Formats: sequence, structure tokens, C-alpha cells
Amino acid sequence: MSEPTRVYGLDNCDTCRKARNWLQRFEVPHVFTDYRSERTAPDTLRAWADRLGGWDALINRASTTWRTLPPNRKTPASAPEWLLLLKEYPQLVKRPVVVTPDGVVSVGFSDTLFKKRFAAASRSA
Repeated sequence: MSEPTRVYGLDNCDTCRKARNWLQRFEVPHVFTDYRSERTAPDTLRAWADRLGGWDALINRASTTWRTLPPNRKTPASAPEWLLLLKEYPQLVKRPVVVTPDGVVSVGFSDTLFKKRFAAASRSA
């Protein structure tokens, strides 16, 4: 049996619910982790940022949390500063983060994105 897809987000996030419902509908085995209650390891966050092309691709700058941060917190200059910010505000990570067994990382949900990402599953349903 292969590894399941891993979905990281927040339990009360509508986009995360839509992503999980889509995966369930197309019978894609997956495991969900709420990263507010089960904190993501710093090495994992760094790996996600690396695979996505940098911290900017991982951070939700449109969120209320980001907008309410003091200006000096919005300009981390290093990975340790980003990690400290995310430790304090895990909800700043874009949602959902989807990690497939092949190690590919993506953020966000749309029907089109998931149909491309999980082509075999969506054809069979």
C-alpha cells in the first residue's frame, strides 16, 4: 500500500474542507493535519518553502493575521526569522498545503488544480 497524500491546514478553513471533500469524493487516500494543533516541524516548513520557490510562496499575505502584524514583523530577513514568525502564527501558512507521496508540494485548492494534480483519480470517478 502506498503512502497517503498529506494535507495540512486548519480544521475550520473552508478551502481546506473543500480540498478534503474533493479528495474523498475522488477516493484519494489522504491524511489531514491541523497545523495549529499539531505544529509543523521547522525542517518541514523550510523544505516546503524550498520546494515552492521561497517563503513568499508559502505565506498567505492576504490573511487577516498578516495584515494585523506590525510592519517590522512583515520583513523576516532569514529562514530562522520566518520560522519564528510561523511558530508564533501558524495560520500564516497558505492553505491547504498538499504533499503527495512523490514529495511534490503545492498550496491552495481549486477543482482544476486538483484534477491536474490527481489526474488518474479524477478520471476514475
